[in-house]
Amino acid sequence: MNYPLEPIALIHTPFKEKFATPRQPGLVPSVHAQIDFHPGFATPEAIRGLEGFSHLWLIFLFHQNWQKGWQPTVRPPRLGGKQRVGVYASRSPFRPNPVGLSAVKLLDIHVDKGNVSLLVEGADLIDETPILDIKPYIPYSDSIPEAQGGFAEKTPQATLKVEFTEVARQQLQQYLSEAPRLELMIREVLGLDPRPAYRRGTEDSQEYGVRFDNYEIRWKNFQEKLIVDSIEPVNQDLTAY
Repeated sequence: MNYPLEPIALIHTPFKEKFATPRQPGLVPSVHAQIDFHPGFATPEAIRGLEGFSHLWLIFLFHQNWQKGWQPTVRPPRLGGKQRVGVYASRSPFRPNPVGLSAVKLLDIHVDKGNVSLLVEGADLIDETPILDIKPYIPYSDSIPEAQGGFAEKTPQATLKVEFTEVARQQLQQYLSEAPRLELMIREVLGLDPRPAYRRGTEDSQEYGVRFDNYEIRWKNFQEKLIVDSIEPVNQDLTAY
């Protein structure tokens, strides 16, 4: 039996591609994202009482790979991308039903002329990810201190020291007025070493690039250090997250 689902909102984040997007929520607290409700779901009555909760569960659709199918086993990055586990023992986006779950911090609620939006912190979603549902995070039932985390027991820590070339530093200074959290976001995201799992902890000569919001960031890795070479605007529509 099929059960139709209709997204209630879209989330807008600085992450424009899968590469370098945090693999779990809360790892990059400098990232602020906005959830805009679709017409028909943008009603103040539907969010009444939400201001009393500090955190939310976002149930969302892995919209960039929902037609690519799934496999019963996957290779999680936390295991170096080499060891396979069952898909139900992972948070892989390639699932029988491509639905994800993320806990985020609620910063603000905006209601204006029929438009409803939420400002949240620490999202790990690609820009314009469809939101299927939103539920309040309930500390007494959703937090289980004695829970075991399997192969993901420890919280990922920043493993790389992020430095900027003189050119990149000068470029960064030009954009901080429009994007005041840009430097912090670069340090938090790239410090986690977003490279493929098999390259982590290694030195390589490849140049990497990723788009954060309206900026193209390019860098190289040297031992335990990451050097940002350039920060270039993609267009003139600068948005501060």
